[in-house]
Amino acid sequence: MLNWLSQISAITLANLKTLPERRGAAVAAAVGIAGVVTVLVGVLSIAEGFQRVLAVSGSPDVAIVLRSGSDAEMNSGLTHDDTRLIADAPGLARNAANLPLASAELFVVINLPKRSTGTDANVPLRGVSPAAFDVRGNLMMLEGRRFEPGKNEVIVGAGAARQFSGLDVGKTVRVGQTEWVVVGVFAAGGGVAESEIWTDAAVLQPAYHRGDTYQAVYAKLISAEAFHTFTDALTTNPQLSIKAVRQSDFYADQSTQLVGFVKGIGITIAALMAVGALFGALNTMYSSVAARTREIATLRALGFGSSPVVVSVLLESLALALAGGVLGAAGAWLAFDGHTTSTMNWQTFSQVAFAFRVSPALLVQAILWAAMIGVLGGLFPAIRAARIPIAAALRET
Repeated sequence: MLNWLSQISAITLANLKTLPERRGAAVAAAVGIAGVVTVLVGVLSIAEGFQRVLAVSGSPDVAIVLRSGSDAEMNSGLTHDDTRLIADAPGLARNAANLPLASAELFVVINLPKRSTGTDANVPLRGVSPAAFDVRGNLMMLEGRRFEPGKNEVIVGAGAARQFSGLDVGKTVRVGQTEWVVVGVFAAGGGVAESEIWTDAAVLQPAYHRGDTYQAVYAKLISAEAFHTFTDALTTNPQLSIKAVRQSDFYADQSTQLVGFVKGIGITIAALMAVGALFGALNTMYSSVAARTREIATLRALGFGSSPVVVSVLLESLALALAGGVLGAAGAWLAFDGHTTSTMNWQTFSQVAFAFRVSPALLVQAILWAAMIGVLGGLFPAIRAARIPIAAALRET
């Protein structure tokens, strides 16, 4: 076993020392693999970033109540009496004034121009009740102040403020015949609320002719375990026709469609590019074997086994692939990580601002792709090297 390992080590070191003589082909193979890794990481970082925004938005001790049969706020509807009964349900947390932490809310979409392109995009405008700030729990004003109830004032999520024009503090947003003054910018722990504009639900209702109706109730529970007590009380109440879901589950479901689509596109593009990189690796390794035919035959004649030859060629190919993979991963991390943009959430038909996220797990996945290309690219040249007839190879000039 030690002799076998020493043979592999000796041949592999000899192979790597000759790389400068074949640097053109070696660099081309490594760069091709680096390109695959960069594209793969770049596209999948979109899915990672979007998924993270929705993941940090959800809390297991917050419930979202919608009309029965609805899968999104846009197609839900609740009356004022519904919201009152929901706020009286057991399991709800209460504030210092003993008021239930339940926020009856409206969700509408408005058009605003993007800062980067000037093209209009759908931006969510949410009408909330006073309890909304305590229900979410992670909102922090970055600039300005909260809106005053009863006034045409809005506060803007930090992501929306970055992505869309006209949302600076002091500016006026015109929606239909109504004007809203931006009085503050808030953060929400990087969650989806940072893509929204908030105002008083009581002001938004007449502006959109909604009467005294709402679309959802966000309810803060005593604990995550109180969810079943809360939902059982609501679903068994004959006066209500609603469904309740954990906020964490609600946002996880919303991310499924887009994340699946982006990952599918990313893997498909990377796979197509990987085919080209694979042929580049094959060409490099076949050239390497051809250039060292006599050297390999001499080693075989001196007693080196065929399996160490196979392993050494594979290791050389793997080293080139990993070098390209590390180069591509580093480039993707520098180019994409933290880059902010926005995309459509197909459940709400509105924009969600998020940052690309190049996670360690994604980098590992990309390096594994590079390693796979390297192994496949070196496999057939390695087999050819081991099968070269010793006598015929020694006669080559």
